[in-house]
Amino acid sequence: MTIKSLNKPREMSLDKKRPFDSKQATEKHAPRGKLIALVGCDGSGKSSLTSDLIGVLQKYRPVRRYYLGLGSGDLGRKIGKIPLVGSWIESRLKQKAKATRTKGEKIPGALTALVVYAFSLIRFFHYLQMRYALNAGITVITDRYPQAEIAGQCDGPGLSAAKAGNRFVAWLVQSEARLYRRMASFHPDLILRLDVDAETAHARKPDHDIEAMRIKAAVMKQLTFGGAHMEIINATQSYEAVWDTIIHFIQPYMNDDLSDNKNSRPLQF
Repeated sequence: MTIKSLNKPREMSLDKKRPFDSKQATEKHAPRGKLIALVGCDGSGKSSLTSDLIGVLQKYRPVRRYYLGLGSGDLGRKIGKIPLVGSWIESRLKQKAKATRTKGEKIPGALTALVVYAFSLIRFFHYLQMRYALNAGITVITDRYPQAEIAGQCDGPGLSAAKAGNRFVAWLVQSEARLYRRMASFHPDLILRLDVDAETAHARKPDHDIEAMRIKAAVMKQLTFGGAHMEIINATQSYEAVWDTIIHFIQPYMNDDLSDNKNSRPLQF
């Protein structure tokens, strides 16, 4: 989607359903805000870095952070901590999720498909919120960004990898795929890909499955995000080194001098 297409009535009618803080957007026709997305596998530092970027940029301009992931993994881990039955429920959920995102497998039922579709709708809603903020002239930093290149992994469509078992599920698959194509067609001004190996990522997040981390780290290297401008950062470095590199890459997109902004938080992931 090009910037020109933001003027389409259909797009604007969706975005205008969301009220916005007039203190942050006083101009009715403000220039579109800059969109910077941080992507990478779990343990690459996305959440910490996006939060810290907000802390710096809000000194100079209206800025918002949006999480464009699903949050399903964290939800599953929380369920696993429920006494007595938590581990069993988490195991069942993992089995169904693995089947759903595995090519050649069959999506395990309409209920599973509906749950995955619901998570995608929530992501799409957050995407629309993000678009509205941009249209109001707000600078946006996102933790993750949807892509339509590889299904079942790294913020791609959740239902397009496995086979649909019936017509209803097939309709959900097609509908979800359209949502992802629409989201992915809108390119960030800058994508920062945080490259990290599975061992380093697992050391930072030991509650995550290291095999899943290996898969995600490999998939991330294949993504182009539709040809959007992307810079690659070695996220196995110290937090301070990664932070300085990020500031270097985003500086050309800002009117303010960010060179003197040292992170005030403990320099660790």
